[in-house]
Amino acid sequence: MAQSPRVVALIMAAGRARRFGSDKRLARLSSGETLLAATLAGTRYAFVERFLVIGRHDEPGRRLADAAGVNSLVAPHAGRGLGFSIADGVAELLRRNSNAEALAVVLGDMPRVAAATYAALVAAAHPGRIVRPDYRRQPGHPVLFGRDFWPALSRLAHPAGARELIVANRQALYPLEVDDPGILLDVDRPGDLARLGYR
Repeated sequence: MAQSPRVVALIMAAGRARRFGSDKRLARLSSGETLLAATLAGTRYAFVERFLVIGRHDEPGRRLADAAGVNSLVAPHAGRGLGFSIADGVAELLRRNSNAEALAVVLGDMPRVAAATYAALVAAAHPGRIVRPDYRRQPGHPVLFGRDFWPALSRLAHPAGARELIVANRQALYPLEVDDPGILLDVDRPGDLARLGYR
């Protein structure tokens, strides 16, 4: 599968996983992989550049990034919620003068997203477009944000993420129907691993 230089991935892994009860990134799947490693593996071929967004003093996160061959970005405000982590990550991309046309916000606890879905999202990317995958009319993740939305993303101040930004820019939303229930499946609690078919 060809990589595209147009889209970078921000893989969000700075949350505290309070509902899981431990560091869910390290939860072992039936394949022997960790949850985060499985998610990272799915992104391997779609993006030419991937960044793992982690919290301050997160040595396990740094080791996971190194093991996967991805860069790590520190989100100083990760403790305030997903939106703040996204803002920190995008602000750092802007500081680094990334020349990408779009970025994908990938949740680190979604190992079932198909590689074909990532490829389809990348193919639909455009600087003025927000690309969201839908499965049977249900919206899922990851969501791609064109370059035009990066400044607004870097100012996010809502713990739930970028939902309000998407609502405010409905004219730019490009729903992409995919045959992939994995875009709806994340892991919040240990029991969710069974729901994904891992336990």
